[in-house]
Amino acid sequence: MSRAALAAAVARLRAAGVEDAAGDARRLLAFALGLAPERMAVPPDGLTDAEAGRFATAVAARAARQPVAQITGERLFRGRSFRVTRDTLDPRPETEALVDAALAAPFTRALDLGTGTGCILVTLLAERPGTAGLGVDLSPEALAVARDNAARHGVAADFALSDWFAAIEGRFDLIVANPPYIAAAELAGLAPEVRDWEPHLALTPGGDGFGAYRAIAAGALAAMAPGGRLMVEIGPAQAAAVAALFAASGLSGIAVLPDLDGRDRVITARAG
Repeated sequence: MSRAALAAAVARLRAAGVEDAAGDARRLLAFALGLAPERMAVPPDGLTDAEAGRFATAVAARAARQPVAQITGERLFRGRSFRVTRDTLDPRPETEALVDAALAAPFTRALDLGTGTGCILVTLLAERPGTAGLGVDLSPEALAVARDNAARHGVAADFALSDWFAAIEGRFDLIVANPPYIAAAELAGLAPEVRDWEPHLALTPGGDGFGAYRAIAAGALAAMAPGGRLMVEIGPAQAAAVAALFAASGLSGIAVLPDLDGRDRVITARAG
């Protein structure tokens, strides 16, 4: 009986310390059945051997605290499904604040620094047909995922291997980034789903956590068109320090924007 299997899965995930054990178990059962989670209002009466095997494997992975998105290979971001792997950061709902801010004004050519899954750039270009964009990352594996996500959403984005601005030519009227911003000393205190399963390259630049912002501040103006916009996601306690870095680099119009929970989440600035 699938209901018995579901109940057993919930109990196992709770014992493993998974916060939303019931919700995760249902999502994993839907995955094992090949269904969208919203289509599984009532679990089916039984499971085939293949379905039971997939479900057991998925539950075991989640009990080991692997994120659901990595197990299923998918994450919804602003209503679109994005492929996720261990080579990419799992797209977070709070990053939607960055996308909202970017879409608040027109742009023609966007640059996404540290693109990861490509969820930011692909969403921007999908929401604004006729625009162009370049996503860069230090990870070839992440770039392969981003290219796949662009193709599945019919977005003609370009992607390139680059250490921030190192391999970038030309100017952009919109630059966005969700850079690594966790201090090295804070890494051990993160949830196991993040600390043990997500790529550390996308989580922390080491040191005090501000290395990526220093690199972005140093190179942004040279890559921005006159009046261009720069927008970066930040940790909730980093607004003052990142704003100061941007001001010292010559950027203007610096502002701090909140996420849906009211926490400082995005720093915006302009060239000129």
